[in-house]
Amino acid sequence: MAAKVVTQTVQAGEPLAQRINPAARLGVPSSPPLAGRVVAIIHPAWHSCGSHQVFVSQAWAYRSLGAKVVSLAIADTPGSVDGSRASKAYLAATGDLGAGARIFAGMPLRKMFNGGFLRAGKQWMHGNYAAILIEIARLATIPDGLALAPRVDLIHCNHFFCMPVAIHLRERHDCPIVLDTHDLQARQFVLRNHTGWALPPVARYEDMLAIELDAMRPADILVHLNGEEAAAFQKLVPDRRHALLYPTVNAMPAGPGGGDPIIVASANSANLLGLVWFLKEVLPLALGVPIRIIGNIDRQIQWGAPGLFKAHAGLFRGRVEVAELHDAYRNAAVVLLPATAGHGISIKTVEALSCGAPLIATPLAFRGLGIDAADLPNVTVAEDATGFAAALRRAHATRHLPGARRELAATRRLYQQHFAFDAYRKSLWAIVGRLVET
Repeated sequence: MAAKVVTQTVQAGEPLAQRINPAARLGVPSSPPLAGRVVAIIHPAWHSCGSHQVFVSQAWAYRSLGAKVVSLAIADTPGSVDGSRASKAYLAATGDLGAGARIFAGMPLRKMFNGGFLRAGKQWMHGNYAAILIEIARLATIPDGLALAPRVDLIHCNHFFCMPVAIHLRERHDCPIVLDTHDLQARQFVLRNHTGWALPPVARYEDMLAIELDAMRPADILVHLNGEEAAAFQKLVPDRRHALLYPTVNAMPAGPGGGDPIIVASANSANLLGLVWFLKEVLPLALGVPIRIIGNIDRQIQWGAPGLFKAHAGLFRGRVEVAELHDAYRNAAVVLLPATAGHGISIKTVEALSCGAPLIATPLAFRGLGIDAADLPNVTVAEDATGFAAALRRAHATRHLPGARRELAATRRLYQQHFAFDAYRKSLWAIVGRLVET
């Protein structure tokens, strides 16, 4: 059965739309350069995470350039197809994705007996996520035609394992593919195997990397979120075109502060490791300091460290609506970024920069951003648990004292200069303009 097309009306008052400045100031044509064009954004069916914020930015940027945007969300678990509980939950949680048409597609359970899937499933039991993810995408049921887009002019694919869907779509429409790599995923899979389970022998980095690189080669250009990632892929895939495109996310509001310190984290392996470190090593050195932990990381902790979750269950708020997230940033005495593992850029770090609140962070939280966080007056970089806890105690003790206006904070200015929507839109057009024109 073909996946269902969901139309979505986007109001002009949405946050990103409000921040679009006149095109002439951005180095793009004064008239919408993609007017009459259709862009298909292909991406994993993820929400409540940094990657989703990137997908949202892409949709708004292409719309602001005049394009009609179709979102094609690909589920990464068998049985998550149109009409399933997973599809309904995904669509309900992603109303901020400003596409004119939204399609949810996935691999039906009946295809689990496919030979390719059985082989990939065997590899998955040994921790080879590259093999299983790309096979699930290959077996996804994709609509025979996009009801609202009889023609597609550009495909913007996110993550290498969605490339089988992008190639399938290109065969119908003969259009270029932009692949947003979202870091070197084989490194992320190795990290996931450190926190999860896998039968020995555990999949090797080199084997997963080979699958990743082979999948991305059909793309016309590879787009990377940070300089480290771009340099790595330029060496690994020298015969492809590459571009650096720093992400943008919705700016969080600046506020008065004075409330509890907060940690905002989505469910992934790197955040799990960082939060376990914070709860085990830092928090015992800052007894009496109330902490609020926001985001669906609570599920990851419940599964990966159940004893730790039980001991600190009262700190977790789970996934919250946008208005509550805004209030949390606005009132936070300090935002904590306890990163101890991970590769590529941290979207939550960019989000934290935007609110102008004081930050306490490990050095790894600023990976890939190309900045020296120690030079920012409202940032404390803590090298170890003792330093982190000391900074946290100070921030809590002084939370009611008058401080600098957060609207003018160095971190907020940094966000506006390098990660605001205007800069992203201009850079995106510089990458895709020539592809579409030719």
